[in-house]
Amino acid sequence: MKLFWCPNTRASRVVWMLEEAGVAYDRVLVDIREPDAERDPEFAAASPMGKVPALADGDVRMADSAAICIYVADRYPACGLAPPVDDPARGAYLWWMLFTPGVMEPALSERFRGAEPNRFSSGWGDFDAMVETLHEALSEGPWLLGPEFSAADVMVGSSVLFMQEFNVMPDSDRLKAYAERCAARPAYRTAMASDG
Repeated sequence: MKLFWCPNTRASRVVWMLEEAGVAYDRVLVDIREPDAERDPEFAAASPMGKVPALADGDVRMADSAAICIYVADRYPACGLAPPVDDPARGAYLWWMLFTPGVMEPALSERFRGAEPNRFSSGWGDFDAMVETLHEALSEGPWLLGPEFSAADVMVGSSVLFMQEFNVMPDSDRLKAYAERCAARPAYRTAMASDG
């Protein structure tokens, strides 16, 4: 498996995911901050938009951190990072897997740009609705799906840690405790140390 990666990007969460899964992979640096750099043809096939992360695994080529994390969890079910397809928890798991790109990132972008939020016309709601939803979901915890850590926690946890790093996380003991649990995971620490 080959991960096309650039430090301090969404590719970092895929490094965390691969470390959690305990599978072998090679990282190939793609410096997306150098738009004129020559690109690996395999990277171009995996990521037509030239974005990281991207993955090549045998004949599989794909991009987007949520898609890659879903793929890895399903490809390696022994790692226990996703409910099986016929498990009733699968619906909530998939919803949380897409919560980061579909809700958190747009709401955070809106907040950073100072855009006027409109929770009724925006598919993601707004920053406050996103935080309320996340806060409620963690009321029983310790993880999004209850007692078991999953790939959904990689996706959402990476964004909660991002909010903490950039001082946009609301004052919430519940969110802070979740961020601490995520940051304490050995796979997370390994991934961040190797992220440079």
